[in-house]
Amino acid sequence: MEAKAKTALSYIDMQQDNIIKLSDSIWELAELALHEDQSAELLAGALRAEGFSVETGQGGMPTAFVATWGSGWPVIGFLGEYDALAGLSQKAVPVKEPLTPGASGHGCAHNLLGAAVYGAVIGLKREMEAGGLSGTIKYFGCPAEENLSGKAFMAREGVFEGCDVCLTWHPSELNRVWTSSTLANNAANFTFYGRSAHAAGDPHNGRSALDAVQLMNLGVEFLREHMPSKARVHYVITGGGGQPNVVPPVAKVWYLVRSPLREEVDELWERILKCANGAAEMTETRYEVELLKAIWNVVPNSALEDVLEASFKRVGPPTFTNADRAFAAEIDKSIPPAQKDGFMRAFHVPEDMWGKTLNNTVLVRPAVPEEMMGSTDVGDVSWCCPTAQFGTACAAMATPGHSWQNTAQAGMGIGHAGMIAAAKVLAEAGLELLTNPEAVRKAKDEFAKLTGGKAYKCAMPPEHKPAFHQFAKQ
Repeated sequence: MEAKAKTALSYIDMQQDNIIKLSDSIWELAELALHEDQSAELLAGALRAEGFSVETGQGGMPTAFVATWGSGWPVIGFLGEYDALAGLSQKAVPVKEPLTPGASGHGCAHNLLGAAVYGAVIGLKREMEAGGLSGTIKYFGCPAEENLSGKAFMAREGVFEGCDVCLTWHPSELNRVWTSSTLANNAANFTFYGRSAHAAGDPHNGRSALDAVQLMNLGVEFLREHMPSKARVHYVITGGGGQPNVVPPVAKVWYLVRSPLREEVDELWERILKCANGAAEMTETRYEVELLKAIWNVVPNSALEDVLEASFKRVGPPTFTNADRAFAAEIDKSIPPAQKDGFMRAFHVPEDMWGKTLNNTVLVRPAVPEEMMGSTDVGDVSWCCPTAQFGTACAAMATPGHSWQNTAQAGMGIGHAGMIAAAKVLAEAGLELLTNPEAVRKAKDEFAKLTGGKAYKCAMPPEHKPAFHQFAKQ
């Protein structure tokens, strides 16, 4: 099958070096959630140069923007991301070697994600101009997908209203359309306040905030037996006191609570709060909760998945070089065999591919959706309009998520190849939706059925603001 968006794909090829340069610049910047100032401006500036109008400051976030080109129906949205992860600095080499020790890095390869979507929309724009096609394309610049969920704030402010469909992708180890939902979640900081005292001289006069944090955590550990089996609760103590001979008057813990359905998260969250209440009661301390974010699970859309899969098959998988394969072979040495075996089984990778390090074919999406135990703020968009996504191979198979191995591959040829393939698939799918009104109608009908016709309601209260302070600007 030949691709239909020949002008778009040709333009993406012509602009390949610029797309890679844009991705690598964002990779080097590695800016954390809500502080992606330079990364967002690089993308916004590149889109302006291609004739898009850009509106910044969306959803109360300076690094969120919408770039628009065209007019009329349908309105097709494309979701771009560009935030990095703390502590995952890494050179583009196949051994662990930080670029800057302790600094952030693109361990989820969002540098590739944002740049590929840029490539897709500029290619689709050229296709529309060449064919005299009507329709509107929007690039949504979405900050803080990791931890702080920028899309939820954008959705709450109505940024996605008017979109007929939204498409996106994510760097992966496999070339496959995604069919499953994700986990809804809440995140919050719990700060306990006690009373300081000399830990040896008069400890009885102290009230330890750290004791309260530890008791809360212990309560949650016992709660694990009595929560839904697919629920997940994680925490890190972000402040435990200054020195051991002072009873800590302040202590902090950061919680992330997940479950397959929004309603399950809400119920589990109330039980987490009871653990905090009990800990405060036992230690004669008090606590405050600062909600960071609350997001929905993804609503899959099989009609849009059909469009993406057909487009993927027409465009084909990434093209890897011998140097890419050699790099992947070195990365493979850092992945334990049992971990790789578990990956192949969990994601139903065909057995004839188990001996390979790179996925160089387009895989058929499974008949039964795989379980996704992660979360994404794409979920909130999927409750606003029909939404679908896919992955392309940007890393060796079984590469751990959020790892130095991911960071390394996101900054070199393997990631680049997957990124260019993703740009082409998005452009191809975009053209299909622009020229096939029935495909858009099917997607919207399915969306209405799955959501019950209910309007999107953000899980965060209207007064809640993005937590710019959560990460220090580097």
